[in-house]
Amino acid sequence: MAVPRIGFLLSHPIQYYAPIFRALAKRCDLQVFFAYRQPAAGQADAGFGVAFDWDIDLLGGYESKFLQNVARHPSTDRFNGCDTPAIGREIAEGRFDALVVPGWALRSYWQGILAGRKAGVTVLVRGDSQLGGHQKPWVRLAKRLVFAQVLRRFDGFLYVGRRNREYLMHYGVPEKRLFFSPHCIDNDLFAAASEAARRGGPADERARQHVPRILFVGKLMARKRPVDVLRAADMVGRRIGPVEVVFAGSGELEPELRRVAAATQVATTFLGFVNQSQLPAVYSAADVIVLPSNSSETWGLVVNEAMACGVPAAVSEAIGCAPDLVENGVTGATFADGDLAGCARALESVLALDRAATRRHLAERMATYSPARAADGIVEAALALAGRARAE
Repeated sequence: MAVPRIGFLLSHPIQYYAPIFRALAKRCDLQVFFAYRQPAAGQADAGFGVAFDWDIDLLGGYESKFLQNVARHPSTDRFNGCDTPAIGREIAEGRFDALVVPGWALRSYWQGILAGRKAGVTVLVRGDSQLGGHQKPWVRLAKRLVFAQVLRRFDGFLYVGRRNREYLMHYGVPEKRLFFSPHCIDNDLFAAASEAARRGGPADERARQHVPRILFVGKLMARKRPVDVLRAADMVGRRIGPVEVVFAGSGELEPELRRVAAATQVATTFLGFVNQSQLPAVYSAADVIVLPSNSSETWGLVVNEAMACGVPAAVSEAIGCAPDLVENGVTGATFADGDLAGCARALESVLALDRAATRRHLAERMATYSPARAADGIVEAALALAGRARAE
């Protein structure tokens, strides 16, 4: 099989998957299926806080099809919100060598998984779960028993990073069925746009470099701990002099953040929601991105975005991307989950890094965590596992 035919079932168009699909379409015969055409209001319901449509092309460069979603209340955040029985016919008639799903949290994914197995198609799963967190013994036992049955439905596993690999092996997945398909963003787009923003920025902005700018990008919600950013920045400011904090995102914690900013007197800017095409300019103006989330942050793709723009990171050790992307003293710094003083120290250490050397290291890291490498892993799995699917 020189060029495999691969089907990919996804809940809806997602900005981080589009560059992978475009890279994958150059390597195989690709057909992407979407279970739901999410309206602008659905983005607000998903936690962004505002209704919007992504301002970049999510469908160009690959073949795609929207399935009929027969759910009574269509959504992407409930199991029954994506119900697409037509995927069964698509798989049965599609002559696919492999089908990829990003998990098993939606009815549509199970419809695809079962259809693939019935048709003898190799079924692959690409997720980003990590063990993380503290669970009661009975919860761990129940998950092990349930997941052992769930994971049997897949022929191969596409892991996005170290923590995800550890998670799969913890639940008994054999190493020979694991294939690396890293979490990534459109590195080239972000790098080019951020460099253009640096060159084209106003002179007063370029002269501002003596005031370190700390950036937080994401939903302003409790599990991401944006309040910790301000409190840590206040500590940093007391030790090394004035710093700025910029929040790019919206959410329920914005009123509290404004109160904390006023109380600490840290210079703070709230940009609100920033769409994809405008993000590179935001990154280009920052000296460090900080992400203090807890372990429910299974990766943290804003760190990829920042690094593609040449910006190092200070992150909680609990987030999924920490061991893959953040090397202390090289591409950034890490700190213990919930450690405010540690966060402040990490920010200081990143601000002290040599800027030119750091950008070289970041570019090297992003060459691995790229759409090309993600697509290579998917094709590698499809070719290696061809014919091993067990029809039921």
